[in-house]
Amino acid sequence: MRTLLLYSLLLMVAPLMAQDAKTEILPSEIQIKTAVLPLSEEDKEGAKVYGYDTNGELIVLREGTNNLVCVADNPEKDGISVSCYYSKLDPFIARGRELSAQGKSVPEIREIRANEVASGELKMPGEPSMLYVYYGKSEDYNPKTGELNNGKFRYVIYTPFATVESTGLPDKPHAPGMPWLMDPGTHRAHIMIGPFN
Repeated sequence: MRTLLLYSLLLMVAPLMAQDAKTEILPSEIQIKTAVLPLSEEDKEGAKVYGYDTNGELIVLREGTNNLVCVADNPEKDGISVSCYYSKLDPFIARGRELSAQGKSVPEIREIRANEVASGELKMPGEPSMLYVYYGKSEDYNPKTGELNNGKFRYVIYTPFATVESTGLPDKPHAPGMPWLMDPGTHRAHIMIGPFN
């Protein structure tokens, strides 16, 4: 009898637990405010911003007027992480999102984009192109104001096909915060500059 009672209670509570577990989508203005945190004050207003609609689909929340694009925090992932990048990187990054949505694995995405860059179908910027990542812990984030305390920066400078020899950079860091070249010699070659601690 006790087992039956516990089972009945579980059946009553389970829908409420599932409802509580549903990911909360923040209002667009809060998503935008958080998404542009990596930028200087003068650049924030003009950046294009991608964020999430009430169904959790990535959409354009705001069109931009400068050469920067920002992506809001993914509500399905732990912690807070937003990024902003040079607009000429948008086709490359958007293609990655598209292939990921199709269920492609990371190696498959890299191979497909490499082939598309090689064929000229997918264009990479001809000059070094910046991407900023700003991230932190969920408990340091205020969803009412869009502010993140104790956030850290990671800087990425895409330099397609750059090599250790052409840049003088190492292919791995040997000190905190130092720049190093990841994926040298490929279309994805980029200079990584991580947090100093």
